[in-house]
Amino acid sequence: MSSETRAAPMYCPYCGEEDLRPNPESHGAWECHACARVFTVKFTGLLASAVNR
Repeated sequence: MSSETRAAPMYCPYCGEEDLRPNPESHGAWECHACARVFTVKFTGLLASAVNR
């Protein structure tokens, strides 16, 4: 799956605002124009206990 088809975050994890834009300086990073933070969202994996149910 290419990065262009991945879902974008819907809100800032720090302030909850929805004014997010891709950060042109960092691949996969988002900038919040409400609180001026730049962040990334990363999927790490599934819990083993959730898979074995």
